[in-house]
Amino acid sequence: MILGSDLDRLDRAITYWYEGICPYSGEILRLPRTLEAEAIARDLMQSLGRSQCDHGEGKMYGVLIAESSRGERLILKAFSGLLNGKSEIEGWVPPIAGRERVAIAESITLHRLAKIKQELIELSQIAERGEYERRSQEYATQFEIMRERHHISKQERHQQRQQERQQDGADLSALDRASQMEKMERRNFKRDRDLALLPLKQAIELADTQMQNLKQERRELSRTLQNQMHHAYVLTNFAGETRSLKELITEGAMPTGTGDCCAPKLLHYAAIHHLAPIALAEFWWGSPAPDGYKMQGEFYGACVERCQPLMGFLLSGRNRNALDRAGEDAISLENENEEKIRFQSSLTSIKSGKIEVELPIMYEDDYLIAIAKPEGLLSVPGRYLDTQDSVLSRLRQYFSDRASLYPVHRLDRQTSGILLLARDLDSLRHLHLQFQQRQVRKVYEALLSGECAQKCGMIDLPLWGNPENRPYQQVDFAKGKPSLTEFRLLGIQDHYTRIEFIPLTGRTHQLRVHAADPRGLGLTILGDRLYGCQIATDRLHLHARELTFTHPRSLEEIRLQIPVPF
Repeated sequence: MILGSDLDRLDRAITYWYEGICPYSGEILRLPRTLEAEAIARDLMQSLGRSQCDHGEGKMYGVLIAESSRGERLILKAFSGLLNGKSEIEGWVPPIAGRERVAIAESITLHRLAKIKQELIELSQIAERGEYERRSQEYATQFEIMRERHHISKQERHQQRQQERQQDGADLSALDRASQMEKMERRNFKRDRDLALLPLKQAIELADTQMQNLKQERRELSRTLQNQMHHAYVLTNFAGETRSLKELITEGAMPTGTGDCCAPKLLHYAAIHHLAPIALAEFWWGSPAPDGYKMQGEFYGACVERCQPLMGFLLSGRNRNALDRAGEDAISLENENEEKIRFQSSLTSIKSGKIEVELPIMYEDDYLIAIAKPEGLLSVPGRYLDTQDSVLSRLRQYFSDRASLYPVHRLDRQTSGILLLARDLDSLRHLHLQFQQRQVRKVYEALLSGECAQKCGMIDLPLWGNPENRPYQQVDFAKGKPSLTEFRLLGIQDHYTRIEFIPLTGRTHQLRVHAADPRGLGLTILGDRLYGCQIATDRLHLHARELTFTHPRSLEEIRLQIPVPF
C-alpha cells in the first residue's frame, strides 16, 4: 500500500513522463524521469566535461535506471547518433540492431559527407570572393570621386553657359564637348570595371554552382542512407515483439535520424536483455542546437519528430511497479481522460502526417495573404524531412486549389508576427523590389534580458554567417554585410526592457545580434539562448508587430498591425 506521504515524495521525485499510446490496447504507457535519474545524469555530465571527447557538436545523451530479473539495479547510458565519429563505444549502449547491415554503406556515405562539408567550406572561402569585394569597393570609391568631380564641372559649365548666352555669337561647343567627354569617361570606367571584375565574378558563380550541386548531392546521400537504415533498423519492446522502423512508421515522412536517439536505444537494449526500466533522463551536451533551444546541461523530453512516434511500441509489455501505478492513480480521472484525448490526437497527427491549419489570416485578397505566424513554426520548409512543417506548407495544403504561394520575406522560427506571402509572381517581384529599395516599413517589439540605458538610436554593425558555425551570425567588419537597425525604448518592466526595433536591412538574426552584441545594445533578447540569454523562458520574446507596404496592384498603402503576445 502506498501512503499519502509516499505519494508526496513521488510527486516531488517525478519531473517528467515519457509516454506513448500502446498500439494494441490504446492505453497510455508511461516511464518517469525522476530526481534520482537526473542526479545520475548530472554525474555523467561531469564525466563528459572531464573527458577528451569532442563535444563541439551538441547532441542528446541519456541514462536509464533498470532492474534485472534478480533485482539488481543497473545504470545504462547512451548517446544519439555518433560520438567522436563512432557508433559503438565501450561502456555505452550500442546502436539499435540492423545498423551493421548498412555499416559499409554508412562508412562510405559519412566519409563523402565529411568531404562535401570541407569542399563547401573551401568554396565559400575562395580568394576570388574577397578579391571581388575589395576591388568592387575600390571601384565604387573611384567612381564616386569621379561623379563628384563631374558634378562640380557640370555646375561650372552651367555658370559659363549662363554667362556666354548673355553675349552675342557665343560658342558653346567646347562646353558641350566637355560634357560628352565626361559621359564617355564614366562609360569607359564602367566598361573597364566590368571587364576587370568579370573573371572574379565568373569564378564566384562557378563556385556557387558547385556548392549547389554539392548540397544537392549531400541531401540525396543523406536520404538514401536514412532510407536504408529505416529498412534495416529493428526495435524490440518489452513484450518481445520486434519490428523495423518502416513497419512502425508507415505513414508520413520519417525524419532524419529516427532510430539514432538515445531513448529508443536505451529502451530497446533493456528489452532485449530482459531489464525492467524504472526511470529515464535525457539531456543536451555540447554546442547549442541550431535553433538555439537546446542548451548544454539541460534536460529535455522525448523529441516529437523521432522518439514520440516510437514510444508507445517501445514501452509495450513493460511491467509497471507500484510507484508508477500510484503516481498515475494520483492524477484525477478527468485529467487523465483529457490527457489521453490530447495525446491520442497529437500522436495520430504525427503518425498520419496530417497538418492542422491554425494560422490566423490577417489580410487576404487575390494577390496577397498575410498570416499571424506563431512562435516555433518555420516560415518555409527546411531542407530535411524533419523540417517540412511550415507556414508555407500548411497554406499550400489548405489552399489546395490555389497552391501558388510565394513567401515575400521570412521570420525566424522562434519569432512570431506578421508574415506576408504573394499569390502570383508579378506581385512577388513588385514586393521584392519594395523590400530591396527599403520602401517596406517593418516594426518589431522585443523584451531584452536586462535594463537598457539607451533611449533611441541607430545600430550599424555588419553581419557575417560563418559557414562552420551556422546558423550563428557574428559582427565582422571585413566580411560582414551592411546591417542597420533603428531602436526606441518603450519602457522598463520587472528589470526587462521593452524595445521597438525598425530594421532597415533584412539580415539573418539581425535584431538578435544587434541586441546582444556589446557594440549594439549589449543585452540579449529574452529567451534567445543561441546568443547567450541564460534566463529560463518559454519563447523568444521577439514579435513582428507592424508591416507597411504598397499593394502591388492597387498601389494603395497597406498597414498591418498585430498585438504583442508577451
